[in-house]
Amino acid sequence: MTMTGMNNSSCSNDEFKYVLYSSVFSIVFILGLLFNMVAMYIFVCRLKMRNETTTYMMNLVVSDILFVLTLPFRTFYFIKREWPFGNALCKISVALFYTNMYGSILFLTCISMDRYLAIVYPFASRTLRTKRNARIACSVIWVVLLSGSLTAGFVMDTSFTNNQMYCFENYSNSQWKSMVSKVVVFMETLGFLIPLMINFICSMRVLQTLRNPESISRGGQLNKAKILRMIVVHLLIFCFCFIPYNVNLVLYTLVRSQVITNCTVESVVRTIYPIAFCIAVTNCCFDPVIYYFTSETIQNSIKRKSLALRKNTLNDTINNSVNNRSDSMNKITSLKVKFIIEESSI
Repeated sequence: MTMTGMNNSSCSNDEFKYVLYSSVFSIVFILGLLFNMVAMYIFVCRLKMRNETTTYMMNLVVSDILFVLTLPFRTFYFIKREWPFGNALCKISVALFYTNMYGSILFLTCISMDRYLAIVYPFASRTLRTKRNARIACSVIWVVLLSGSLTAGFVMDTSFTNNQMYCFENYSNSQWKSMVSKVVVFMETLGFLIPLMINFICSMRVLQTLRNPESISRGGQLNKAKILRMIVVHLLIFCFCFIPYNVNLVLYTLVRSQVITNCTVESVVRTIYPIAFCIAVTNCCFDPVIYYFTSETIQNSIKRKSLALRKNTLNDTINNSVNNRSDSMNKITSLKVKFIIEESSI
């Protein structure tokens, strides 16, 4: 949800955001919808075995798809610079952004914790790592997400300036100081800082375990390269998508609440904010990459599908070859018969 305010200050020259938002949102809508629909198809139709990790992933797909479906409204708004869809849809769009943003963070954190338990405590965690417990964890996350995002939606709704309705932006400094800043503090603490620490601690502990041959033998034969690849991809996407936006959001809140009044700082923060926000939105496109690298079940499903397609293609080629050969033999036989008949008539 873009919360960039519009005022007449020379410190807030961020008009470029409208072209940036409309362009990026259009691309993310197409790619995000395509990738997540493919992921949903694999989870629902192709995946025969489900575990706790795929439970977290399926919830993440739902969160991504819900947010992606709001992007056409946002794109229209940033092209026209006016919100014609009413107050209710503005609240829903705001809520779904926060649901997606912090839902992605929390579900990815659950995946990281699950991997940590499976590798560092392979035997002791068997009773904890179950599909039932995963569903309970997802339910708790959805309750927290909806509570926080709906609160944000009600606080940050439409506003009017010069008889025009705006959404996602144009909040006054007094609104930021009294309401919006409190929502930001809650989301940053529970939805970003704590999960960030958990992700890094779990990743570091897994890496330490991989260096210990005894732990690896105790946990069974682990593919060190595959696990390392999982961790690297997970952390790269997490850091790339979420750290720039959430760090800048803190500074942006301090600027809008007038805790920071330096014009140069405000100009830099306002310039970075739209860029960081667009990067955060791209997490919808990157989440399917995590699905592939994290879940061996999904990899095997895709490989089986690829093998089936190659097998069908090979069979079609062989059948066509056989049919073509049969046609050629029939033509040769017909020519021979015709030659014999003509020869006998002479």
